[in-house]
Amino acid sequence: MTSLRDLPSVEQLLQGATQLIETYGRPLTLDALRLALDEIRTRFRATPEAGLPSPDAILAQAASHLLAWTKPTLLPVINATGVILHTNLGRAPLSRAAVAAMKEAAEDYSTLEYDLEKGQRGSRLTHAEATLQKLTGAEAAVIVNNNASAVLLALAALAHKKRVVISRSQLVEIGGGFRVPDVMKQSQAKLVEVGTTNKIRLSDYQSAFEEPTALVMRAHRSNFKIIGFTEEPELGEIVEVAHQAGVPVLDDLGSGALLDTANYGFAHEPTVQESLAAGVDLVCFSGDKLLGGPQAGILLGKKDLIDKVRKHPLARAVRADKICLAGLTATLLHYLKDEPEREIPIWRMMSLTLDQLKVRAETWRAELGQGEVLKSESTVGGGSLPEECVSTYVLALNVGSPDKFLKKLRQASSPVIARTENDKVLLDPRTVLNDALLLRVLKGVLSS
Repeated sequence: MTSLRDLPSVEQLLQGATQLIETYGRPLTLDALRLALDEIRTRFRATPEAGLPSPDAILAQAASHLLAWTKPTLLPVINATGVILHTNLGRAPLSRAAVAAMKEAAEDYSTLEYDLEKGQRGSRLTHAEATLQKLTGAEAAVIVNNNASAVLLALAALAHKKRVVISRSQLVEIGGGFRVPDVMKQSQAKLVEVGTTNKIRLSDYQSAFEEPTALVMRAHRSNFKIIGFTEEPELGEIVEVAHQAGVPVLDDLGSGALLDTANYGFAHEPTVQESLAAGVDLVCFSGDKLLGGPQAGILLGKKDLIDKVRKHPLARAVRADKICLAGLTATLLHYLKDEPEREIPIWRMMSLTLDQLKVRAETWRAELGQGEVLKSESTVGGGSLPEECVSTYVLALNVGSPDKFLKKLRQASSPVIARTENDKVLLDPRTVLNDALLLRVLKGVLSS
């Protein structure tokens, strides 16, 4: 009669697990075998009539656990949604030069904090600064790990336990539960709201300045828009009354556009250069949104203020690493060399013409032998230009169950993320970087 005593021991199983040990290492393989045996014992006690598995079956069960434990969860996907800065899909894909620079910084030693000329310790805070100065005209710059960190650091360094004036209309929450008031609270700055949700006047700011104030902050409303009965002063006007009161201005732009989005069929997104031209003392923005680089927070502006920010203890906690600095510098160089439309993927996507998009969609249809090419809309996404769309052409597929088809696309070896509209699966060429790979996946899913 079969009993649990008939199970092979862990040591016996290890003798036949040479391949697993070579692939996954002995400790992890040992854990997997023990788990497999525990599962088998539990199952046998519940249904002894089912018998015990063979040693090969036990090894296969352990292999299944090992595969699950070591399978990566951060995977490349094909973005066919038409959302250029898709937050859930990692926002901006990087240029080849940025990827190469990051790889080079990662696989060898670097001058991260070493001055080659002096032969002594240098500062990581200087990397990318010269390029930003040349691009924007800013006196100084500092790079941190994301824009929320840039805001937090600036407030902590310049307004700790002091008053920061901000319009009530800008106290928004953006993706991931990021709330502007919460970040201000963490910095221990004293939040002073002025105006109303829909109306803010210069007199509101002037009244607030009657008490000692450390900073005025303007926050980009990101994916939120106020329309209708509204009033809000221009940035230059806010700067003027703030400076008259001796108060510096911090402009949180969020997206970090260095190019005018209006040139590509979208509404105008405020640029870094415009903020500095308006007289703003500090501007902060993201590296992985409209800049098109790796995740980073960039804070630039007046040198005396940047120096205070650099010296704050929090600067070390939120500093950017060597890989980020390498990729960001390479991305900024594309702007300096006037080549972002050619080299930076998101700007290449935005500059595509309708004719180019239509040709690609029609090529897809011809390759697949099905579907129809329809006019549709792409969006920027990533908390930029809310409700703004630009025309595109898509390949629309009529399938039995759009939801099941989308699931099959997501489960492909190269997952494809698409969208549905009017019971059709839509694939937008604007955000697809590899047409051949997409077609290979589509053919496989359609044939199955």
